[in-house]
Amino acid sequence: MQLNLRYLNLRFIARTLRRAVHRLWLTYGVFWIGAVMVGLVAVAYARLADAAFTLFRTVEARFEYAPLLITPLVGVLCVWLTRRYFAGSEGSGIPQVIATVQSGEPARRDRLLSLRVVFGKIAVSTLGLFGGFTIGREGPSVHVGASLLYNMRFAYERSSTRIDRQFIVAGGAAGLAAAFNTPLAGVVFAFEELNKSFEQRTSGTLITGILLAGIVALAIEGNYTHFGKIQVADAFPPSFAIAVGVIAVFTGLMGALFSWMMLNASRWMPGPVRRLRDEHPLRFALVCAMLVAIIGFLSGGITWGSGYHEAQALLSDNEEVNLMFAPLKVITLMMTYLMGMPGGIFAPTLAIGAGFGQLANLVFPDLTISALIALAMVGYLAAVTQAPITSFVIMMEMIDGHSMVISLMATALVASSVARAFNKPFYETLSQRYLEPGIRHRVF
Repeated sequence: MQLNLRYLNLRFIARTLRRAVHRLWLTYGVFWIGAVMVGLVAVAYARLADAAFTLFRTVEARFEYAPLLITPLVGVLCVWLTRRYFAGSEGSGIPQVIATVQSGEPARRDRLLSLRVVFGKIAVSTLGLFGGFTIGREGPSVHVGASLLYNMRFAYERSSTRIDRQFIVAGGAAGLAAAFNTPLAGVVFAFEELNKSFEQRTSGTLITGILLAGIVALAIEGNYTHFGKIQVADAFPPSFAIAVGVIAVFTGLMGALFSWMMLNASRWMPGPVRRLRDEHPLRFALVCAMLVAIIGFLSGGITWGSGYHEAQALLSDNEEVNLMFAPLKVITLMMTYLMGMPGGIFAPTLAIGAGFGQLANLVFPDLTISALIALAMVGYLAAVTQAPITSFVIMMEMIDGHSMVISLMATALVASSVARAFNKPFYETLSQRYLEPGIRHRVF
C-alpha cells in the first residue's frame, strides 16, 4: 500500500513538473530562443549587406564607369524578383509589420510574414546594396525579426491573434535592437511604433526577448556604438539653444516634405511618369536606377549605399562631405524606395540628417559641428517617422550622447510635432495600404 502511494505521489510530482516545464517553455522559452535566433540572423544579415556594398565599392574603384551598367541592371533585377517571387517584401518592412499587428486576418499575417518573404527581404536588399542603391538594413531587420518569431508559434497547439501579435512585436523590436545594437531603442520602438499599448502580462517577456537579441549581437560584434562616441563640450553657449530650435523646425519641415512626397507620389508625378510606373513597373525601375547611377557617378560616389560612412565621418569631425550630399541623398533614397525595392530608410534618413547638420554649421560656425549633426540626425529621423521617443533613444545609444540628452529629446519632439502638422505618420500610413482588401503587392 505504501509503495502504491509513493508511486502515485511520484507520478503526481512528475506530471506537475512536466506541466510546469511546458508552461515555462510556452511562456518564456519560445520567445527567448526566437529572440536569440533573430539576433543571429540580424548579425549575419548585417555582415552580408556590408560585404555586398564593399564588393560594389571595390568594383567601382577598379572600373570607374561600371556603376553606370551595374546599378540599372541590378535595379531591374531586384524589382523583377520582388514582384515575381517575393511580393510583400518591398520597402522597409515596418509598414508590413504594423499591418500584421493591426490585422485580425491570419491569412494576411501568413502572407506578409512568410519565410519566403524573409529570404527575399535579405537576398534582394543585399543585391540592391551590390548595385549601390540607397538602402538601409534596419527596417528589413524589423521585418525579418517579426517574421522569424511569428513562425515560432508552431510551438503552441492553438495559436490566437493575441499570441501572434506578441510574437510579431517582440520579433520586430528584437530585429531593430540587434541591427543597431540599441536594445533600449528596441524596447521603446515596440511600444511607440509597433504595439502602441502596454500589456502588463506580456511586457516582461517581450522586453527580455528584445534584450536577448541585443545581447547576441553584442556578444558577436563586441561592445560598440553604431556611429562611435562623439566629442562635445561640457558646457554649451547660449546660441546652442537657438540652434536647437532652428534645427528642429528646419528638419521637421524637410522631413514632412520628404514623407509627403513618398506617400503622395501619384499627386506630384507627371502623368506620363505615373502611367509608366503603373503600367510598366520594370521600365520605371530602369529609369529610377539610371538616375541613381548618374547621380552617384557625378557626385563622386557620395550617394552610394546607406550613407553610414559619410554620417560617421561627419560625426567624428575627421572629414567634410560635399554640401550637396543631403539633397542628392534625398533624391536617391526616393528613387530607390519608389521602385519598390526591399530596403529600409532608417540609416539613409540618419545620413541625410547628418548632411543637414553640416549645412547648419554654416549658420552656427561657433558651435561644435558634431553636436549640430547629431541634432539634425535625430530631428530629421523623428520628422520622417514621427516616432520622437524612438528617434531620441536610438540616436543617444548610437553616439553615446548622454551629455546631449535634453537637447536631443527637445529636437526630436519639436521636429516630430512640426512634421505632424503637415503630414500623417509615415509608417502607419503605409501600413493601411496593406490592410486594404485584395492587396498583394504595392509599389510606393
